Amino acid sequence: MGKKENQSRLERTLHPILYEVNARVLLQELSATAGKDITLATLPDSILDEWESLGFDAVWLMGVWTTGEMGVQIAREFPSLQEEYRKTLPDFTAEDVIGSPYAVQAYTVSPSIGGEKGMAALRKRLAKRGIGLILDFVCNHTARDHSWVHEHPEYYVAGSAGEEIEKPEYCFKTTTVRGDRVLAFGRDPTYPGWSDTAQLNHRHPGTRKALLETLENIAGLCDGVRCDMAMLVLQSVFERTWGDRAKPVDAEPEREEFWKEVISTVKSQYPNFVFIAEAYWNLEWELQQLGFDYTYDKRLYDRLLREGAWSVFEHLKADLEFQKRSVRFIENHDEARAAKALSSEAWQCAAATVIATVPGMVLLHDGQMEGRKVKLPVQLRRRPEEAVSRHLRSFYEKVLSCVATPVFQKGTWKHLQPKPAWHDNYSWQNFLSFWWENDLGSARLVVVNYAPQNGQCYIDLSLDKITGSPVEFRDLMGDAVYVRERSGVSSKGIYFDLPGYGIHIFEVNAARKPR
Repeated sequence: MGKKENQSRLERTLHPILYEVNARVLLQELSATAGKDITLATLPDSILDEWESLGFDAVWLMGVWTTGEMGVQIAREFPSLQEEYRKTLPDFTAEDVIGSPYAVQAYTVSPSIGGEKGMAALRKRLAKRGIGLILDFVCNHTARDHSWVHEHPEYYVAGSAGEEIEKPEYCFKTTTVRGDRVLAFGRDPTYPGWSDTAQLNHRHPGTRKALLETLENIAGLCDGVRCDMAMLVLQSVFERTWGDRAKPVDAEPEREEFWKEVISTVKSQYPNFVFIAEAYWNLEWELQQLGFDYTYDKRLYDRLLREGAWSVFEHLKADLEFQKRSVRFIENHDEARAAKALSSEAWQCAAATVIATVPGMVLLHDGQMEGRKVKLPVQLRRRPEEAVSRHLRSFYEKVLSCVATPVFQKGTWKHLQPKPAWHDNYSWQNFLSFWWENDLGSARLVVVNYAPQNGQCYIDLSLDKITGSPVEFRDLMGDAVYVRERSGVSSKGIYFDLPGYGIHIFEVNAARKPR
C-alpha cells in the first residue's frame, strides 16, 4: 500500500479542543425538529458553523458504526438497563433503544445515519472549517453477531463446553463454521462480561492482522481514533484477565505490544493520524510510550471532583511531556454530567478553567456547555429535554475564546506556586495558577481559587518577556484591570483576593502610557 498523507486538523495546535458528540442522538433530534431524516451528509451548516465559532479543533462523533440486531435485542431485554432507561427517559419506548455503539457489528458507517458517503461528505465540510474528525475504535471486543464470530471463532477467547450454563455472566454459546463454540464475553479484569460483546484474543496472529486491516480502513475515513479501553490489550493486562485460556494452539511466538505494532504501521501510511487512548489504572505513560498521541487523564478528573486544589497542584507537577499528551475533561459519556457531579455552576466553571488552561488536549462533551444534568445510557437514541444554563454557555464561550489564541495553542506553560498572603492564612493552598507565554511577547496569567470559600494569596511572576513598566493585567473573563509596577511584582509577587471558585485569565502587557 502506497504512502498516504492525511493532513490532520489537529496539527495546528499543541493544545487542541476536542468536542464529543453522540451522532445518533444529534441526528435524531435534528430529524424530529425538521420533520424529515437528517443524516451526516445533510447535517445543517449552522451546526458546523457553531463548532467552528467555538474553536473546536476536532469533533469526536460517537456511535457511527453499524450495530447488529443481537446488540439491540440484548439492550432492550437486559433487566438492569430497563431500570436505567426509565430513570433517564421515563417515556422511553423500544424504538428508543438502539443498542450500544461499543458492540460493533461492522466498521462501516451505519446506513441509518448516512453511510460512508455521508461521512466522507461531512469530513470535507468539517475540513473546510479547520475541524478534524475523530471516530471510535473498539480494540478489545466486537458485537456477538460480528462476521468474525461465525467465520473466525479462533479470533476470540474460547470458553469450555457447558461454561455458558455454569458461568452465564462470562460466556455464551454460538454456531460457527467450525461448529458450536463457547466464547467469552468482552470484559475487563474487574467486572463480569459485557453480554452484547465477544472477547477478541490479541495473542492470535489472525486477530492482530484483522484488527490492523480494520484500523487501516478506518484511517482512510477520519483524522484520528479514540481507542476504547485501550489498556485492556496491553500484554500485562490481557495476561491477568485471561491467563492460559487465551493461548491458541496455532499461535505464533509472542510478538511486540499490539499498540506499538498497529500505531507504527498506520502512521507509516498516515503520518498525521491521531491516536487517543481511553486509559486507566496508571497505564497512561506506558501507552504514550507505545505511540499514543494522547491518553485520558482520569486522575486529574478524580482530583478535581473529589480531592481539592492541593491534590490537583501535585498532579500538575508531572513530567511536562506526559502532560502535553494528556486528555483533560470533567465529563464524557461514561462519567456523570459535570452539572450533576459538581454542586454549583461556579465550581464547574473553576474546574473547566483548569482543564482548559493546562497543557494537553481539552475534551468537552455535548450538553456540558448548556448545563445538562442527565447522563444518557449509550444504548438510547433520545435524551430528555432539559433547561439550558445561559450563564454556563456564556462562560464556555468566553473560556474557549481565551484559549483559541496562539499563546495557548503553541506557547509554553509554567506551573506557578502560590504563597501565603499573611501569617496563619492558609487559603493560599486553594489556589491554582499558570503562566503561558510565547516568543512574540504574548502572555496570559491564569488564577483560580479552587475552593468554595473566599481566599487570598501572592503569586510570584517572572516578567522577562514583558518589556516596560508598569504592567497591565486585563481579565479576559471579567472586567478587572490591574496595573502594577514591575519592581513590586518582581520583589513580592502579585496579590489576589478571590471569592470561592473565583477565576481570572489575564492578558499581560506593558501598560499603555497616557497621552
